This record gives sequence, C-alpha cells and structure tokens, in this order.
Amino acid sequence: MPPPPPSKNRGHVPAPRPPPGKPPGRRMASRDAAERAAFFARREAAAVLRRVLRGDASRRAAGSIKSLVYSPSVRNKRATFALVCQTLKYLPILKEVLASTGVLTSKWKKQEELVFVTAYDILFGQETAASGSVEQLIMLHKDTIMAALEKMCIRRKVRSVEDLVSKKRTVKPKPRFLRVNTLRTSTDSVIEELNKIHKVDKDELVPDLLVLPPGTDLHNHHLVSEGEVFLQGKASCMVAVALCPEPGWKVIDACAAPGNKTVHLAALMNGEGSITACELNKERTKTLQNTIRRSGANNIETINGDFLDIDSNDPSYAEVRAILLDPSCSGSGISTERLDHLLPSHSRGNQDDASTSSRIRKLSAFQRKALSHALSFPSVERVVYSTCSIHQAENEDVVSSVLPLASSLGFELATPFPQWRRRGLPVFEGSEHLLRTDPEDGLEGFFISLFVRKAAAAADAVKPSNGGLGVSKQVFKRRNGLMAFGSSRLSRMMMLCSTRGLSRR
Repeated sequence: MPPPPPSKNRGHVPAPRPPPGKPPGRRMASRDAAERAAFFARREAAAVLRRVLRGDASRRAAGSIKSLVYSPSVRNKRATFALVCQTLKYLPILKEVLASTGVLTSKWKKQEELVFVTAYDILFGQETAASGSVEQLIMLHKDTIMAALEKMCIRRKVRSVEDLVSKKRTVKPKPRFLRVNTLRTSTDSVIEELNKIHKVDKDELVPDLLVLPPGTDLHNHHLVSEGEVFLQGKASCMVAVALCPEPGWKVIDACAAPGNKTVHLAALMNGEGSITACELNKERTKTLQNTIRRSGANNIETINGDFLDIDSNDPSYAEVRAILLDPSCSGSGISTERLDHLLPSHSRGNQDDASTSSRIRKLSAFQRKALSHALSFPSVERVVYSTCSIHQAENEDVVSSVLPLASSLGFELATPFPQWRRRGLPVFEGSEHLLRTDPEDGLEGFFISLFVRKAAAAADAVKPSNGGLGVSKQVFKRRNGLMAFGSSRLSRMMMLCSTRGLSRR
C-alpha cells in the first residue's frame, strides 16, 4: 500500500498516534478540554487587558496588571497572567500587522482586546484554535498574517519576530513577603503549615510578616483565598505599622484601595475601634470591599468618594485620631513589580524626565492638598503620608511644603522605624526623620513620613532606654491588654510605635 501524500501545510506536524490500548475517544476528550480551557482563558485575559489599556490611556489605572489578574473574579489566574503579559509584549507588532492585513475592521473594533489576545495565542502561543468567532477570524487570515510578519522582519532587517519584540527587563528576584492576618489566625499556625512545603522566616522588623524564597507562588493557596494571609510587600506593611493606631481609635484611610493597608490597620487595632476607608474610583472601591470581606474585619466602613470632600469640622469626624494618607502617585517605586514596562505609555517614552513631567506636578499638587487636609482634623494625633514613588517632587518636596502649616497646627515630624538606615533626601532640615525604601534593599521603592501632634507626643514620652529607644506609656497600656501578642512581638511593637526623635523643622 503506497504511503499517504504529504500534507499541503508544510508547517503542520501530525499528532502522534495514541499508545496501544488508549481509546481514541479519550484523546478527543482531552483535546476538547484543552480547547475549552483556551477559549475561556483568552476571554478572561481580554477582559483584564481591556482594563489595563484603558487605565493606561487615561492615566487612571484601576490597578496594576498583577492586581487585576489576581482579583477574585479571575478563575484561571496563571493562564490569564501569562496571556496578558505576552500579549502586551507583542502588542505593537500585533497592532501593526492586523491593521496592515485589514483583519481588525470596524466590525471587530469592540472586541479588539480579544482579537489581540487570540492572535498572540494562536500565532505565537499554544496554537489551540477553539471554536469561537474570533478564533475563526484569526485562523481564516493566519497565512496572510504570517506573510505580513515575514515582510516586517525583512523590512526591519531582523531574523525573527522575537527580534522585533522589546527585550524584557532583567529583574533581581526579591523574597516573597507574606503578612499574617491576625484577625483570622496566628503567625505560629501559619508558619507551622507553610514549613511543610516552604522555608519560612520571620521578618526582623515588621511583626507578623513572613519571608519566603523568591518566586514562591501562593496565589492559589487556601491561606490566601481564605484571607488568613495577604501577599503584601514589606515596604507596604511598614506604612500601617508606622501609623500605629490604638485599639478603639477612630481612623481614616484616605485613599484606601486596594485595601491591604486598610485591613492591616484593622489587625493592628485588634478589630476594635473604627476605620473609615475612602476610595474615589468606583471599580477600585469594589476591590477594596472584596479585600475587607476576605480579611474578616468588621470595623471598617467604606466610602466611594473623595477624601477631600470630607468636612474635617463635621461632628462625625471630631474624634478621628489617626489618618493614613497613601494617595495616588506615579508608582515609580513599584513600576517593575507592576510590570509598567509592558504598557504602551512606557514604550512611548512617558518615563523620560518623569520627575519634572506635567503628570508629576499635578500629582504633587494633589498630594500637598490631601496632606494639608489630613492635618486639619481637630483631634488627629498621628498622620502618615506615604507613597510608592521614588521622586523627590512627590516625597520630600510635599512634606517640606506643608511643614509651616503642620507646625501652626501643633504637628512635628517623628521618626518611624528609627533603626532603618535609609532616610529622606537631605533637602531640608529635619529630612532625616523621613524614611525611604529602595530596590537596593530588596524591597519596593516607598516613602514614609509621620506627623505627630506635639501635645500627644509630650503626654506619651518617657525616658529612653535600651539603646535609646523611647517607649510611650500608651503603648505599654495598649499592648499589655492584648494577651494574644507574644513578648517578642510586644517588644518590637513598642519599639516601632516609639515617638522618639520628634523634631521641629
């Protein structure tokens, strides 16, 4: 019997024959399952990509790529994350080739994100077509698209499509930090469970923060999904600890979404007192509410509105004693973690001279206004102003600009984490009280400042001891009443909440 004729599609590789005894029906079922998985993963990825691109175009992102992918609404997180990242990587090429071949017509414009994702996946990814209308569109024009890609390579004098793609940044791997949610569980019980599969260490600075090896993926672990732990960077965790609110206090988180710092405050307050969490963006408010539900905190009220619209003289806020202000910022300190280098705005050169750009100036103007408003609440004793920016314009310059107002209202700068070596840029007297973290420290780029009302500081201060660390009397009273705290954690919390080193400008 003569052999079968060769396939007309020279690039096609026949599927291997199933092993003897394996029913053909099982192979068909496996292929169908793979097609269904690809079908749904592309649509989840397209939904995330739509939000990413719209947020990038408007410069009002609803969240980072990671936060959008790892939201509760996304089921196949790993496949979605890979598809979104790879589609963004190839996006300039896909846009050009789909436009030149006439594939992306007005009929498909409303589904263009799905067209991009599907085109990437079929042309460069797993090549599983599935049966959707967009898949059929790409398969119908696949030969035309591939020919256009070959011409593009010849025109740009490169050997392959990979050479057309911007090279990925080399990122130094960072430890995986994990904050234990003490509203739901204990640090020791989490360590006991995770030690079965990972090497786990306690962070030496931040209470209830665990350190795992770089690359540890716990997004699908039940401890995360059930809110017993939060995947939160160390620098981000330092913000709530710097504010150090007392149980029973009334607290405002002024720009709260996605809510990790909000629920950290609730844990530090042992679930007592009340927290008002403000978020202007409607979609981000939903994310905030999901975070709160997952944490189990029941002392948090959310407001979908502008913190600046709250009347500081409203009797409802007369007893607010602490405010955490982590406002909108450039995100330059976490741009690598956010994968901002994949965004179209980054490739357009929007990062050039970022510290003096129009956007930075607008952000810093808002930040000054928000910080001034936070300091105006009549009973507030502690205000933390923090950013995830590395730019002086959003950090030291904002603090310096409000110091005259702060002083007139009875505030002075305190030193959060006095043992931390990296302080503020020396651009004004007193900047040594400010705190910076840096990728060189294996962390994100954060900035933290702490304002304390002088009357409260004077009432709390005691003589320094044990290496010059001042400990407030209120801290002794507060922590001695929390029997769940071990002695080592108690000691660290007293050090961190210290009001030592208060300084006037």
